[in-house]
Amino acid sequence: MRARRIITDLRVADLETAKGFYTDYLGLSIEEFTLGWVARYTSPDTGANLQLLTRDATAPEDPAISVLTDDVDGAYAEAQQRGFEIVHPLTNEPWGVRRFFVRAPDGTVINVVRHRD
Repeated sequence: MRARRIITDLRVADLETAKGFYTDYLGLSIEEFTLGWVARYTSPDTGANLQLLTRDATAPEDPAISVLTDDVDGAYAEAQQRGFEIVHPLTNEPWGVRRFFVRAPDGTVINVVRHRD
């Protein structure tokens, strides 16, 4: 698998409460998107970003990071071939991504994702 971008997924109790700290204090002032349970914020100056989430809407566990790739189907097949635990199956989500969750050997849950064209 080729990772194009890796984004930290930070679990928070309330998006609106957390938003002020990360946008005002850390300067992540661009809200790339929000779905009510997850939102991504980016610095206009540096491109640094992170996603805040309260609870994943469709998966049984929350990811620690999201890894964007061009070939999510290939990454899914490789994860299965290597015997890694699939936490959330390969799914076309209603908000425009195709993704799955895999558990790394250390226990970290990773969201492997591709934005659909």
